[in-house]
Amino acid sequence: MIAEGAPRLRTGVAGLDEILHGGLIAQRLYLVDGNPGCGKTTFALQFLLEGVKHGEKGLYVTLSETREELQAGAASHGWSLDGLEIVELTADQQLELLSEGPLTMVQPADVELSETTHRILDAIDRTGPARIVFDSLSEMRLLARNSLLYRRQILALKQYLIGRRCTVLLLDDRTAEGGDLQLHSITHGVLAMYMEAPAYGQARRRLQVLKFRGSDFASGLHDFVIRTGGLSVFPRLVAADHAQRFERSIIASGVESLDRLLGGGVERGTSTLLVGPPGSGKSTLALQYSVAAARRGDHAASYIFDESKAALHARATGISLQFKEGRGPGEIALRQIDPAEITPGEFAEDVRRAVEHDHARVVIIDSLNGYLNAMTHQNFLIAQLHELLTYLNNRGVATFLVVAQSGMLGTSMTSPVDASYLADSVILLRYFEYGGAVKKAISVMKKRTGSHEESIREIRFDKSGLHLSDPLLGLRGILTGVPAEVGSATPTVIPNVDGSQGRTALTRG
Repeated sequence: MIAEGAPRLRTGVAGLDEILHGGLIAQRLYLVDGNPGCGKTTFALQFLLEGVKHGEKGLYVTLSETREELQAGAASHGWSLDGLEIVELTADQQLELLSEGPLTMVQPADVELSETTHRILDAIDRTGPARIVFDSLSEMRLLARNSLLYRRQILALKQYLIGRRCTVLLLDDRTAEGGDLQLHSITHGVLAMYMEAPAYGQARRRLQVLKFRGSDFASGLHDFVIRTGGLSVFPRLVAADHAQRFERSIIASGVESLDRLLGGGVERGTSTLLVGPPGSGKSTLALQYSVAAARRGDHAASYIFDESKAALHARATGISLQFKEGRGPGEIALRQIDPAEITPGEFAEDVRRAVEHDHARVVIIDSLNGYLNAMTHQNFLIAQLHELLTYLNNRGVATFLVVAQSGMLGTSMTSPVDASYLADSVILLRYFEYGGAVKKAISVMKKRTGSHEESIREIRFDKSGLHLSDPLLGLRGILTGVPAEVGSATPTVIPNVDGSQGRTALTRG
């Protein structure tokens, strides 16, 4: 750990500052390592422009891009590079190495590393910057010709810069064969950036702090995106870091028979899984709870993966569920999610913002199937979902997860992922045939935080709302989809001795 009160520098990327527990330690040397296109230059510009906001001088030494290219990249984010000193050391055969002027040009293939370093040091002495970026070290590596000379030059540069109270970012594009671990050992910190292109959807970017000497940091991989305005980093959610005390209470649905089925209602700080085939009423059931929360003056947030806002509003109107959309008390925030355009880290950050800034007390994820499609690495779905649910539980939020099963009738329906053990309560919805009609049934299969009815009820929806029948005591086999009345004659297949299908007989229930 660093000494108490050690100065920190904001990087210009709020999420990264959170990962670094306040920002970079000032007057040190850091390596930003990543393949071309992963966002190193964009981050470096944000770092320098953050210094300009606080009256600090910034120097950008470029051996790979021209001033015009840097300005064009900055303009795409709405930035101006006014206030930054840019020193070009790119190839230009029309200018000599020792020419005077605001720009210094060098042909990397024609000069020695020591000459290039000399020009860099002259620029530093002339401008006196507090923040410096070198882009990129791959060019200096080529000039050095051997690893020993390269390491010596980097060490000399390190000592020189630290003596001038500079904070330095060294950008490297991983062009060294086998990886350049020498830089990792020389620098005070290493930030690795990764980019991968899925078969469909936007490129997925992640970063990792491999080393941060003298300080703790949030380890692991963290999602980030590059949009107009620069990098946005989404720190990996650690539920234990966000626990707080809250008053445990029961929240009601506004439908008396549904609350009786659940033993009074759903408790704050718990998660409820709504499982069933498509069209069985899972989303409407979750919507009922969010509308009831809004009517009590709470805020609810609903994340919709599988339908549009217009379809949800139409469905709500059809059963007389009126609500106001918004981010305040008594309102419901509807966020339509495109699984191909969002990362799990960004989704978790959005949920966290809804809870901590908008004070959401009910959160709906509709559906878990869509959340699964948003995953880059599906093997980690359960681990990430567990962390998200634990975070919501720690904040006193009632969470509803919708899971659509494949199939319509019978016991052969399957779920894309078994998340039932993660949830505190599991509500099962089923279709069943009775009296020449297809009906819907609802039952509570699990509730950790209290008692609940063990009965099965019919559930139906009409223009006046959601309705549950009395327990279906006169039927058995409802969950199979083809129930029979208790005491009635029902067909049963009696197998032959060899196991083949035999005759059909009538048996009494």
